[in-house]
Amino acid sequence: MKQQSIHALALLASGLLAACGGSDDAAAPPPPPPPPVLLTEVPESALASPGAYTQFTLGQSQAASESDEPLTTDKLSMPPASESDEPLAVS
Repeated sequence: MKQQSIHALALLASGLLAACGGSDDAAAPPPPPPPPVLLTEVPESALASPGAYTQFTLGQSQAASESDEPLTTDKLSMPPASESDEPLAVS
């Protein structure tokens, strides 16, 4: 009798565990990250101030690839400069 109750309890436990196996809905994989923006010219935001231009050029020099197209400088006649701002370190 004790053996039957153990088997019945084991069968009941396995039935309960099988019933809570989760849903049939598969979780959708996260979307892929957007591709990096390929710049073809110096943006207007980089020409707003000497600090912005320095940060832009630092970012470009660290992320530049030998296979990327060069940036056009049609909008750039002279980099932004300031007589009152302190020079920023570029290294």
